[in-house]
Amino acid sequence: MEAFTYSEAMEVHFTADLQAKLDKLATETGRPTGELVEDVVAGYFDELAQAREMLNSRYDDLKSGRVKPIDGEAFFESLRQREDELLKKQ
Repeated sequence: MEAFTYSEAMEVHFTADLQAKLDKLATETGRPTGELVEDVVAGYFDELAQAREMLNSRYDDLKSGRVKPIDGEAFFESLRQREDELLKKQ
């Protein structure tokens, strides 16, 4: 991942509770709060890219016919039935 340096700082506002958590983590780790926030944002974007890749792959699988869609209502009905059976056994 390529790092970018900006000539202007970005100001981010947090709730008092979130700021306290960030400050505590910075104290515990010895890392600056700005560095922690950058790590969190970078991690979020990495996770978002992975989720998009997975969804695109699943869409391609459906579109190509490699996998068949299931009926949502039928699935949940079968799930309810299995739950009822398990509850009856107890």
